[in-house]
Amino acid sequence: MPIEVSKMKDTVTPSPWWKRVMWLVIIYGASVLALGVVASLFRMMMNAAGMHTH
Repeated sequence: MPIEVSKMKDTVTPSPWWKRVMWLVIIYGASVLALGVVASLFRMMMNAAGMHTH
């Protein structure tokens, strides 16, 4: 008994360009924010250890 393969193609419509750009901006902003948080934590730890910038 042969198996019939559907002849329908999977059509995926690409998302609009503004949605792709918005994702890029959101991911970039989140990474910059995360880097700022990590840098601030390191600065606080260094100040607590007595390493001051004079």
